[in-house]
Amino acid sequence: MPDGIQIRRLQVVGEREIQGLSEVLIDCVEGGASVSFMLPMTVEKARAFWEKAAQSALRGERMIFVAEDGSGAIVGTVQVVLDLPENQPHRGDVSKMLVHRKARRLGVGAALMTAAEQGALSAGKTVLVLDTASDDAERLYRRQGWQFSGTIPDYALMPDGAYCATHFFYKMLKPS
Repeated sequence: MPDGIQIRRLQVVGEREIQGLSEVLIDCVEGGASVSFMLPMTVEKARAFWEKAAQSALRGERMIFVAEDGSGAIVGTVQVVLDLPENQPHRGDVSKMLVHRKARRLGVGAALMTAAEQGALSAGKTVLVLDTASDDAERLYRRQGWQFSGTIPDYALMPDGAYCATHFFYKMLKPS
């Protein structure tokens, strides 16, 4: 990982974090990431999403991790959703793994995924699942030891409205 990049879990998400997380989300959607949002990607949509996620984190329903550069700017994020049905207390969902385009291919994504896995394990989760429509993300997940489980064609839309296939992965976590 590049010097100066720090990974931390956000226990409380303040205005500075909402702004930085919104900038990362907007950059990723404008760059073509299929992460639940359509163009145009507005600041209002991004802020509404992060404010809702922040409240969920405060309730203990999810973990939010960020990667910050040497100046403290948020350049990436990932979440682990913990609030799942009662018959899945051992499982977590990895969500919104986002890295700003200026910080890609520097190890930020791998560091965020490692933090997410460690956080999930500390919360008692032993199975993680995620989905992606990105070839770059898929390569990252495979390098991190995630297992491919299948593809669903036309599962979601790209930000421009085109249909895209979604690839599903899982990882079994082992306590140390």
